[in-house]
Amino acid sequence: MNVARSGSAASIDAARDAFAGGNLGAAEQICATVLGQNPSDWRAWALLTETALLRGRPDAAAVSADRAVALAPTNPIALVLRAKCLFMMGETRQACAATDVAAQHLDDAPDALDAVGAMFGLLGLQQRARELFRRAVLGRPDVPQYLFNLAATERMIGALGDAEAHCDAAIASDRHYGLAHYLRSDLRIQSPDRNHIDEMEALIGQGDLSGPSEIMLRFALGKECEDIELWGRAFDHVEAGCNLQRRSLARSPAAEIGEIDAIIQTHTRRWIEAAPRGYADAAPVFVTGLPRTGTTLVERIIASHSAMDSVGETGAFAAEMRRAMAERPGGRDPEGIGRRYLDSAAALRVPVDVRFIDKTLENYLYCGLIHAALPSAKIILVQRHPMDSCWAIYKAHFRGKFSFSYHQTELADYYLAYRRLSRHWRSVLPPDVLMEINYEDIVRDQAAASRDIIGFLGLPWEDGVMRFHESPAPSATASAVQVRRPIYASSVGKWRHQAERLAPLRARLAREIQEAELV
Repeated sequence: MNVARSGSAASIDAARDAFAGGNLGAAEQICATVLGQNPSDWRAWALLTETALLRGRPDAAAVSADRAVALAPTNPIALVLRAKCLFMMGETRQACAATDVAAQHLDDAPDALDAVGAMFGLLGLQQRARELFRRAVLGRPDVPQYLFNLAATERMIGALGDAEAHCDAAIASDRHYGLAHYLRSDLRIQSPDRNHIDEMEALIGQGDLSGPSEIMLRFALGKECEDIELWGRAFDHVEAGCNLQRRSLARSPAAEIGEIDAIIQTHTRRWIEAAPRGYADAAPVFVTGLPRTGTTLVERIIASHSAMDSVGETGAFAAEMRRAMAERPGGRDPEGIGRRYLDSAAALRVPVDVRFIDKTLENYLYCGLIHAALPSAKIILVQRHPMDSCWAIYKAHFRGKFSFSYHQTELADYYLAYRRLSRHWRSVLPPDVLMEINYEDIVRDQAAASRDIIGFLGLPWEDGVMRFHESPAPSATASAVQVRRPIYASSVGKWRHQAERLAPLRARLAREIQEAELV
């Protein structure tokens, strides 16, 4: 019996190692073997939950999570995996409750503290996440994952010095840990006498990094080289990172462009006008746009108003839309979508006496549906200079999202499709519902742009919105560091340093965009 238990434990360890290395198939095969011998091994069901989530199969993940919880009803890892499934399926209120239950069963086991902390982070409760990550690190200060998760949370709440120290500790424990290198590069503007370029280039040169870690280091090097104006080296590393990432893409960029064109064809003004009445008793604010175009800046400006709060990037609207389509494939229930979406937002602890902002980027796909479901909602679509926008996207790493962003001509094609979609929303949505604002206009005249935004929302002016960078509120976005600085203009026109090497991108954009807009 002891021998069997020992063999099962060794097999689970092997499955976890395969999972950590990105070999989901091997992890699943090992778990299947373990369960064939012992169907009551909750650890195998828990790991199958995680592989199913990574494969984008939340229903299958929920089945495995329920079995893990049935077998280990007080185990916090099993409980928190079920919470994660609920969250991924759009059941935000239930996910919050399940996470609270998992927290009640915590002891000092670092792996459980880390797992529950990560779930609190997903729910936007960064201070609770930080507390649990701290406890995990105290228990096992030699585990890079725990140090990285603590650093990532500290970055979100603005504790940048602490975040850098914990990234350093993670890298000292495992110098190949790409996530920590990537996060550390973003925590401050690097300088010629204080950067990590030689260290990271030496690691790549040794040739023993995993593919995912090398990708992270390439993008980190691109950022640090650009900081100190090593323009050619910056582009070399970004391009290498993009080429590596593109090989592992699970989705074709052409499918994403096709999705946009289908939306334009379907969500016409007639379609919107014919939609059943939505839920009009709430007026949330949706800030959306392509990544790296200034959406977080606009969100922080609005959230600095005393009448507003932010739920960050939730994905809740898309989840409710998908669920409605699954439940009623042939019907339309915009009011039900609106009500359930608002319930999800309320579960994220939004104060009852304020309006909230949802800054989920992909909501630019759903502006028509948002207006149908929540006719009192306001939508702000953030735009940026085409070349600056595309260069900012190309040099960023999105960890599996935005598959169009790793190839210049595919990126240009998607940008043009997004531009068509923006034009479409402008033509079919009422002007008191949709506002477009340019990032460059905010940089050029912060006060005037901020007044336009606050006025569009029907709010009285408050001088505090000019001091958005002083807000202590957490930010879980890629711009979490930048929005803690006053507005700066150094990102405007930055693509010009790479003009020659961005020629394929520019040539494709020039097919539909006039030359005057590309200079």
